[in-house]
Amino acid sequence: MTELLFRDDAYLKSCEAEVVSAGPEGLRLDRTVFYAESGGQPGDSGTLTWDGGQARVVDTRKGDGPEDIVHLLEEGAPVPPPGTRVTAEIDWARRHRHMRIHTCMHLLCSLVEGDVTGGQIGDGKGRLDFNVPGAALDKEALTEGLNRLIAEDHPVRPRWVTDAELEADPNLVRTMSVRPPSGSGRVRLLEIEGVDLQACGGTHVAHTGEIGRVEIGKIENKGRQNRRVNIRFAEG
Repeated sequence: MTELLFRDDAYLKSCEAEVVSAGPEGLRLDRTVFYAESGGQPGDSGTLTWDGGQARVVDTRKGDGPEDIVHLLEEGAPVPPPGTRVTAEIDWARRHRHMRIHTCMHLLCSLVEGDVTGGQIGDGKGRLDFNVPGAALDKEALTEGLNRLIAEDHPVRPRWVTDAELEADPNLVRTMSVRPPSGSGRVRLLEIEGVDLQACGGTHVAHTGEIGRVEIGKIENKGRQNRRVNIRFAEG
């Protein structure tokens, strides 16, 4: 089990850690700032540095459980053996772009009625698929609404509820295809004050104003009830 430092502080860029295991499947640390690919958000990349060596982390994924984090090293990189003390440092600029887009996608959820059927976070862009039968989404209205919520600079913070509280309020889960992990006794929510509250384990900015201006790209028809909304950072 890995201590997930990013869960409580998404702004941590590095940490000291100890190598727990190292093998062909990747490298495990006792604690990490690297977010593992999940919920449409890519895994972090970065570097591990230790006395006499350095290795590039090209991806981070979940192992056998939600708190089992596997760091994938660049092919041919040196591998520090178990027990080695390392400094783990993420590619902060890339992570921060993921955080900005991820929070923006939650804002989009507050503007579109309908369950989320899928989504993907990219570097400077993202998409969400909505179950909105018979509805035509207005690209200009959504762009205006998003930038209004961003400019209002709403606080963004994590909250925790029990498994029972989550089951009692199905509105806390917007995704139809992915359920938040349960069984540990509590589930993490993401609250955008006065705007949105839903289950989410990803990393986010602290205020919506940090997102910067965005625009809606294409709105695609992916089926009778499925509308794909593409978001990107505005140029300039």
